[in-house]
Amino acid sequence: MDPIKRLAKFLATVAGAGYTPLLPGTAGTVVAVPLALALAAVADHWGVAAYLAALLAVVILALWSAGVMARETGQHDPSVVVVDEVAGYLLAMAFLAPTWEHLLAAFLLFRLFDITKPPPCRRMEKLAGGLGIVADDLVAGIYANLALRLAQALPVW
Repeated sequence: MDPIKRLAKFLATVAGAGYTPLLPGTAGTVVAVPLALALAAVADHWGVAAYLAALLAVVILALWSAGVMARETGQHDPSVVVVDEVAGYLLAMAFLAPTWEHLLAAFLLFRLFDITKPPPCRRMEKLAGGLGIVADDLVAGIYANLALRLAQALPVW
């Protein structure tokens, strides 16, 4: 395998987290938690634009690496590709304080929406290549972020 494809495999599987035998998507999301903390620190130091730039970079790398893996394996959405979970979780945590409550709630809500695939998540999966692999997770991340913000608006939060 050439170096570019090896890099794509490394990124798409998030350094091998995608090879976890049980629940690889959850393993990919677990790996995203410390990255969300790191990006929150970046945003604190350099501002929200830095978080958005880092998130955009993750999404671009996810689209590219997931697309390479789909072509290499001949599968529409290989289960070992978990970089989409990282991108989705980082979107779920966007503009939220990195408290343990937010990290956990975003994790649970993101996994719920990623697994249940409410509309239009399921339709997004039908898109070709890396876009079909990543887009549904981005929508799940948006849903998780909005659900968490709604929950925060409730008096019991």
